[in-house]
Amino acid sequence: MVDVTEEMDNPTFKSDTVLSDVHLHCPNKRHLMARLNAVGQPVFLSYFKLLRNTEVSASEKHLREATTGGECQDRSGDELCDKDRNNLKKERELNIEGVEALLDNDGDLEVVRRPRSASDSEAEDLLRDRVHPVILMKGKEDAFEDEERECACSDVVKIEHTMATPLEDVGKQVWRAAFLLADYILFKRDTFRCCSVLELGGGTGMTSIIMGTVAKRVYCTDVGEDLLTMCKQNIALNKHLMEPGGGEVKVKELDWLKDEFCTDPEAPYSWSEEEIADLHDHCTVIMAADVFYDDDLTDALFRTLYRITHNLRNSCTVYLALEKRLNFTLRHMDVTCEAYSHFRNTLNDLENLRDRKIKYTAEPVKLDFCQFLVYERIEQL
Repeated sequence: MVDVTEEMDNPTFKSDTVLSDVHLHCPNKRHLMARLNAVGQPVFLSYFKLLRNTEVSASEKHLREATTGGECQDRSGDELCDKDRNNLKKERELNIEGVEALLDNDGDLEVVRRPRSASDSEAEDLLRDRVHPVILMKGKEDAFEDEERECACSDVVKIEHTMATPLEDVGKQVWRAAFLLADYILFKRDTFRCCSVLELGGGTGMTSIIMGTVAKRVYCTDVGEDLLTMCKQNIALNKHLMEPGGGEVKVKELDWLKDEFCTDPEAPYSWSEEEIADLHDHCTVIMAADVFYDDDLTDALFRTLYRITHNLRNSCTVYLALEKRLNFTLRHMDVTCEAYSHFRNTLNDLENLRDRKIKYTAEPVKLDFCQFLVYERIEQL
């Protein structure tokens, strides 16, 4: 839980704001503000580099994940390119000989993250080196010319987001389950190719952008004009990723607490009748990432899921990614995960629903697929 004050170098901690763990993986570089949004929150621009180019087909043979390093591995016997070997060699040298760089002024070891073992048997076979998100400031091209050049390639996702927000604005941050779902989309890209997709609670648009690289059309939905404007800006920042495949991402308002789509032509991000008809006629995939943190909103989401799927012409697969967050509660005097428990109970109710028109089944997805973005794939995902 963290709140960032106006003096960005000296953050203060308060109990009424939340910080995504994704931001903790940023390197020790300049954390500079891009702008203030409509409600006065500092907005940052982060560059998230894909570990593997999104143009590579998911049907590539012998693609596996190295279980210890979280990297993608190719067991076909192909030789690593010189660049990968050099990067791996440098990283191993840093792991073995660069301990002094981790010492503070008193000579004590300063551990900034869990170290990677230099003796991993899979290390020599890794296809890609690690890449970390870099937070930059817009409007200062002279100061960040090198970074801009580096991030102008086709394997970088640019996301505007906030670092810390009140609970009601958490959609303006980037969350770990969004990366998990994005990984799955990239790994199973042939499954989603040319699909029509609806994302619920799209937030900054990270997952919809990745889906837009393979799907035909994505409706990225959330609520709140300020958040939707940020999401639309992120879609525009990443047009270069979606253009090769001809994908389209539309940002729309969808309030789970309301029974109907917003069709007011004067309201920003409203739906046209043609768009609603297109969704009902062609949507075969619905997805949501890290939206299960409030029981009332969870109930509202499942009501929305039922209402939408009940009107779809085709069968539909719903992908839900979430992180089980453990908290100590005085009511139980123990560490619990109430939000996840409520999610599971509601999901079971949906499976047990007796409906003459529609039937729901649920199954977990094993997390043994490749990792394409840098984040910690913890067991609570």
